[in-house]
Amino acid sequence: MIWNNNRLLNSTSAIEEYSAFITKSITSATNESVPHVKQTNTSYTIIHPNARWKQNGLTVAGGNGQGNGINQLSYPYGLYVDDDQTVYVADQLNHRIVEWKSGATSGQVVAGGNEKGSGDHQLSNPLDVIVDKERDSLIISNSSNERVVRWPRRNGTSGETIISNIDCRGLTMDENGSLYVVDTGKAEVRRYKKGESQGTVVAGGNGSGNRFDQLSIPTYVFVDRDHSVYVSECGNHRVMKWIKGTKEGIIVAGGQGKGNGLTQLSYPGGVVVDQLGTVYVADCVNDRIMRWPKGATQGSVIVGGNGRGVQSNQLNGPVGLSFDRHGNLYVVDWGNHRVQKFNIEFIMINDDMCWVHVER
Repeated sequence: MIWNNNRLLNSTSAIEEYSAFITKSITSATNESVPHVKQTNTSYTIIHPNARWKQNGLTVAGGNGQGNGINQLSYPYGLYVDDDQTVYVADQLNHRIVEWKSGATSGQVVAGGNEKGSGDHQLSNPLDVIVDKERDSLIISNSSNERVVRWPRRNGTSGETIISNIDCRGLTMDENGSLYVVDTGKAEVRRYKKGESQGTVVAGGNGSGNRFDQLSIPTYVFVDRDHSVYVSECGNHRVMKWIKGTKEGIIVAGGQGKGNGLTQLSYPGGVVVDQLGTVYVADCVNDRIMRWPKGATQGSVIVGGNGRGVQSNQLNGPVGLSFDRHGNLYVVDWGNHRVQKFNIEFIMINDDMCWVHVER
């Protein structure tokens, strides 16, 4: 349904334009493997290029100060948003993964939580998490133990190491079940197909640096429908796109040095790319989330950017980033020990302000 100023929009042209946009996107989804948010393999996010989000976020995980209570987080890092808006959070300094159901006031520990350690039942500074729905398991970047582990999603008491000796940060999975993992120490991203133990370098791998064939402190990764790899780099303050099979990347956000201008990023974190190639990135030290349309030379602030703070329209070092299937934005607010949800608000069609809810 499309609404304008709280009433049903009667503009036939506006409805037709929006319907055409959705139809085209869904047709593309039917014919191609569309980029999922964190690659859930069962859903995808279609974001209109004129979409806007409410500027005051809702706390959906944590927000009760730093701590190890079941309603608290301690410097959370990565997240995964499931189809039913359940949020899985890598609770870094509590060495656990916590599941927060939609509307819940406290979470449930689903991995780790047995103090910091190297045992199979323990985690040590986990930095990212995804859900492998085919195997109903969590895949966790177990950072300080330098390994990626698989943990049963339900009633799991220990994890299985699937990749060892890796300075792992962000990770994601494509629709074929291939796993992509950032190795910050080696300044590269590797793809691990099912059954592989060594993987293949798909971005970087030429030492740390600022050349187009290099990465510097890579942190997060996203894979699109064409298996192009997008990597955020804290060292180069940019997001790079590596088209499948190429030996170097292209800058798609930032790359103009560290700064707070609209052409710049400062220690970028989570990155998501929509069906149009628009890049959404957590601009960590600038306390804002930015949107960079495909081919743009500068971005725009979509939430945050109101100074560092604890108010609902402020962020404090945003890192993890995701969307749910409705286009609502989720941000790990690292320094405030919470996850904020920014509801999608409206789009502009033919100069009309239209609230949109798409039922699929």
